[in-house]
Amino acid sequence: MNLTDNLNVKNIRSEVARMREELQLREQLVQQLSQELFRLVKGNANFMPQPEVSERHQSEMRALREQLQEVEQQVKFYQQQITVRDREIYQLRQSVQELTDRSRTLEKTIQEMPQIYRRKFAERIAPVRERIEQLQRENRQLHAELQSVSYRLAVKNRRTNSKVDLPTFSRPIPGPIPALSPVPISLRAL
Repeated sequence: MNLTDNLNVKNIRSEVARMREELQLREQLVQQLSQELFRLVKGNANFMPQPEVSERHQSEMRALREQLQEVEQQVKFYQQQITVRDREIYQLRQSVQELTDRSRTLEKTIQEMPQIYRRKFAERIAPVRERIEQLQRENRQLHAELQSVSYRLAVKNRRTNSKVDLPTFSRPIPGPIPALSPVPISLRAL
C-alpha cells in the first residue's frame, strides 16, 4: 500500500469518526427535543401544537432522517472500502513475506556457492592428480630401468673392451619428473 492510499484510508476513517460524532450529537438533540416536547405536552393539557409548528417540526425530522440515512450510507461505503483495503494490505503482507523467504533462500544458496565450486573442483582434480602420480611413478621406474640397462651395457662393454668406456647418449638422460606441488584451488579455474 503506498503513502497516498494510506493517507486516503486515514482520511476516510477520520471522516467516518466525525460523521458518527455528528450523528450521535443529532440523536441526542432529537432525544432532548422529544423529552422537552413530551414534558411541555404532559405539563400543559391545553397545549396543542400549532399545525405549522408541527409541520415544520416534521419536515425538520424528515430532513434529519434523510441526513442520517445519507450518513449511514457513507459509513457503509467507507466500511466497505476499509474492508477492501484491509484485504489488500493482508495480501501485500503475504507477498512481502513470501518474497522475503525466497530472498533468504537465494542468499543462503549464494553463500554456499564457493564451497560447492571448491568441492566440485576437488572432485574433478582428484583423477588428474592420481594420473600425474602414476606417470611420475612410471617415469621413476623407467629412469631406474634405464640406469640399470646403461650400467649393464657399460659393464658388458668394459668386459669386451679392456678400456673403460661409458655409454654416450645423443641427448642427456632427463632426471625424474619433479613431484607436483599442490594446485591452489581458485574459482577462476572452474
